[in-house]
Amino acid sequence: MSKTELSAATREKLMNASTATISTALFKVGLRNQFLQEVLPLSQKSKNMVGQAYTLRYIPAREDLNPISVFQDPKHPQRVGVEEIPEGFVMVIDSRKDARAASAGSILVTRMMKRGVAGVVTDGGFRDSPEIANLDIPTYHQRPSAPTNLTIHQAIELNGPIGCGDVAVFPGDVIVGDGEGVVVVPLHLADDIAHEATEMTAFEDFVTERVNDGQGVIGLYPSTKQENKDAFAEWRKNNGR
Repeated sequence: MSKTELSAATREKLMNASTATISTALFKVGLRNQFLQEVLPLSQKSKNMVGQAYTLRYIPAREDLNPISVFQDPKHPQRVGVEEIPEGFVMVIDSRKDARAASAGSILVTRMMKRGVAGVVTDGGFRDSPEIANLDIPTYHQRPSAPTNLTIHQAIELNGPIGCGDVAVFPGDVIVGDGEGVVVVPLHLADDIAHEATEMTAFEDFVTERVNDGQGVIGLYPSTKQENKDAFAEWRKNNGR
């Protein structure tokens, strides 16, 4: 049976790994294009964003089908998604890398925050971005955008495969965000990638200490000299890593 849920242990490991390290771990298994392009944090948060993807897809708006009155429809996909995304998931929005109109605003993001959503990501823009930046929820977008999404985007599908920031995102994929951006980890690889990223983080912390003490990187990073391998093993033992 295929894996459907992110384990608490794997989530915790990914909470302590950078998107840069995770991207390298993914590259080691052949995945080169998992970091979202032109998608940036609205504000720096104290911890990573980690959660499985719940997706919303926009297509170009057609004026006769997308007047402002569509928001009165209780089945409007954007509104339904805000109310149905599971707690702990990340809303990932395919806005076709078009930030001319907003993917969402502060009221909808606040509602998702109150429902326990782990974060909101779009390759378009948010309106009310100063207010969203101050909310206690990680948010990522391309740039601020004041016009309502209806002027450019038409919400068309929930929880299907999408493209966001030039990366394929499937429902249930693991989404990790930090101060640099967002990376997508296929769910079936999440446990292995989290383990590898944890190992890499320990080594990088060791190397950083050595470099700060004045050591050169040749033979240290990567560790090709036995003396450095032995020193790392001792460092891990002393630091409980």
